[in-house]
Amino acid sequence: MKPSLRTLASAAATLALAASGTLVATGTASAATSCYARSCTGLDPATTICQNDARTVAYTAPNGDAELRYSPTCRAAWARATGGDYGGIQITIRVENNQGASYSAVYNGNGTIYTRMVDDKDIQSRAYFQYNNSWGYSEWY
Repeated sequence: MKPSLRTLASAAATLALAASGTLVATGTASAATSCYARSCTGLDPATTICQNDARTVAYTAPNGDAELRYSPTCRAAWARATGGDYGGIQITIRVENNQGASYSAVYNGNGTIYTRMVDDKDIQSRAYFQYNNSWGYSEWY
């Protein structure tokens, strides 16, 4: 018995849906990169699993304009600043660890900006905030 066109079309649609579901699931699962400590250095936290459990562990003094973010799962740190009115003056945020790794990002006060990550496993990190040629520093964490 020959299958009908309707049967073939239905089978093709089912296979297409199954294949697209597999592709979507695979793409979603691989979207977040896993890293740990040194392998996180230089990575964008927004593209890793590190953002999932990140917490703010320190603020820059005196105004707390930048945060030091830390992921216990990844053992990595980065600096982040969120919207503020700085009178149109660009600011710079930076993260560094006490082994000399550091990353900076320039910010104009709109939205959120963050630096790339540094290794924070068994070493310390801190955040910097530069506004109008003066720096604010967080405590080492």
